[in-house]
Amino acid sequence: MLSLINLAWLKPSVRRIKLSLVLGLDVDFVDRDVAIQQVIKWTGRGTGFPIVVFGPEGCGKTSWLLQSVEVLREAGFDVIYFNPMRRRFEVEVGIESLRQHALNVLKQAASEYALAKLAWSVIDLAIEAIKHGRGRLAVIVDDAFQYLDKREAALIIKGMLELIEHPPEHYEKIVAIAATSEGLSREEIGRHRWAHLTPMWNMPREGFQQLYEKLPEPKPPFNEVWKWAGGNPNVLRELYMAGWSKDAVVAQLIREKRLTPDFIARWRVWLEKVVNDPEALWSPDVPEELIRQLVERNLIVYNIYERKQVFWIDQPPPERDPRTRYWEGRSMANTNTQRSSQAST
Repeated sequence: MLSLINLAWLKPSVRRIKLSLVLGLDVDFVDRDVAIQQVIKWTGRGTGFPIVVFGPEGCGKTSWLLQSVEVLREAGFDVIYFNPMRRRFEVEVGIESLRQHALNVLKQAASEYALAKLAWSVIDLAIEAIKHGRGRLAVIVDDAFQYLDKREAALIIKGMLELIEHPPEHYEKIVAIAATSEGLSREEIGRHRWAHLTPMWNMPREGFQQLYEKLPEPKPPFNEVWKWAGGNPNVLRELYMAGWSKDAVVAQLIREKRLTPDFIARWRVWLEKVVNDPEALWSPDVPEELIRQLVERNLIVYNIYERKQVFWIDQPPPERDPRTRYWEGRSMANTNTQRSSQAST
């Protein structure tokens, strides 16, 4: 039976954000209780070092961060939020000149790529906010790394760490969070140990069903949609917009991820193995070049963590269903659970 929405963490004064599930249908933020509880803990002590959250594309990282902004505001934090993909640069620190600077950055950038190059503005604005006596500050960089060289992404994280460890003035608490779907940046950041990296997976079954039930009829049975989308809200949206044609969604995925005939022909043997058994990508003889190309295309999250809550920002992925060869909760678009992956062909 579907459980009631558990939002006990949400004080009456905290606004539940509205999310556009599909065109013309807005829904309240649901689920991610564990991840929100993490944010509540950080409001009491700060993060101590940057938190880098990574996971499949479309799994809900941005929605969680936007709701986290509301929680942080309620706890008395000034917030700097930057998302080049959505062209959002919000500076709510009670200083008009800093807010105006963020607006100018948005105006000057002609594209998401150009805007991402200005990610250092987040650090500069945070430094100025601390100089102006803002004692509780949250700095959030969302989905910027896919536009940056991996070394540049790592240096921005280093800048966030320097802000925490060597601020220009005394501060009370800093919460620093970055979120990404881009796998190579995760590798570079982890190599330097400048941050705490923690994964986020797709939505758990009950939370995902709440979104599914918001969509109008006619629609396929929930179990079918769950099998296709694996709890990924973006895949749910794409299925609905494609008239529930999973073939159309996969065809679009093939184009977007550059799964060209040459690529498929070159790796056909391994891709067929992976589709039949995702564990194949954890084989010792799997070509490293194939893994790297799948990571570059954001088709897999490789070398994922164990299913222990301590390693995850939210609930870890469900266990493998022993009755099938698949994991319950894997997504058509971007799948991996505990050192395994799937590539679409």
